Amino acid sequence: MVDWPLGSTPAASRLWKALVSPHHDVPEAGRAAPRRPAGARPVAKHRQARRTVRGVQLVGLTAALAAAAGTGSIVLTSSSPTPATAGTSATAQQIEALTTARIERRQLASRDFTRTQLTIEANRAARAKAAAAAAAKSAAKARATKLAAAQALTKRRALALSAAKALAARKAVAAAKAAAASKAAAIAKAKADAAPKVVLPTTGYRLTAHFGQGGSRWANNHTGLDFAAPLGTTVRSVLAGEVIQASYAGAYGRQVKVRHANGTVTSYSHMSEFSVSVGDDVSAGTKVGSIGVTGNTTGPHLHFEVLPGGGSAINPEPWLRDRGVNP
Repeated sequence: MVDWPLGSTPAASRLWKALVSPHHDVPEAGRAAPRRPAGARPVAKHRQARRTVRGVQLVGLTAALAAAAGTGSIVLTSSSPTPATAGTSATAQQIEALTTARIERRQLASRDFTRTQLTIEANRAARAKAAAAAAAKSAAKARATKLAAAQALTKRRALALSAAKALAARKAVAAAKAAAASKAAAIAKAKADAAPKVVLPTTGYRLTAHFGQGGSRWANNHTGLDFAAPLGTTVRSVLAGEVIQASYAGAYGRQVKVRHANGTVTSYSHMSEFSVSVGDDVSAGTKVGSIGVTGNTTGPHLHFEVLPGGGSAINPEPWLRDRGVNP
């Protein structure tokens, strides 16, 4: 019967099971063959070998369990010696070598298993790391693509905004120029409208007598300006105003007088006909009659006078030139 203490370790238990297994071989070299008693039947070789191995296993078991347990003791007892163990003997070196070989095989198997597990775990970790790196690379590429698209969109928007601003600036400049031109035109028109428009009293003429000129054809010095032109040539009002006279006036023949806004009166004489009546409002250039030879005249012409405030006549030439026309 074989006993071991309760304090034995699990390693000692596993070693015990391994040692008692009938599949472990014990080398036969150097081992003495048991003697057979006289008259006993010879034992078959395979039975003899089995008994020898079993005896050696029990002896090696004791030492192996003691070495595996560390502390405690293993007692191998037998109530009576058996023929299988009575003649079995083994050297201490053989037992120690057997025990050491078995322990080394167990340790080697354990190391191989641990190494395999570590290799599997390392491979799994490497695959996980590679997958994470690939995912990170894909995410980074997607972010880079998205950022590039956003930058391109921002650039297009900036260009469009810049073009819109430039167009708005050009439109604003053009509008400002147009407004300035329109304002200038309006100012010019207002000035033109504000200033009284003056025209010459007739066309196709030649001057035959000037203001202050003496001669036998009039009693005193000449009081106006004579415009000689073909009979029937249109006579016009030089300024806008109101007709205050349209009648025959002796030596002046048919005569029309127009009073203007500032009170100045202009006179048109020697006409062959009237085209207006007293009270008519006329503009600068309105026809008031036609050149004739009525009154004291030697040929068809217009005798034109300027009478400030309706009083004495003044020289018509500088008066016309001051108003933009040159007779």
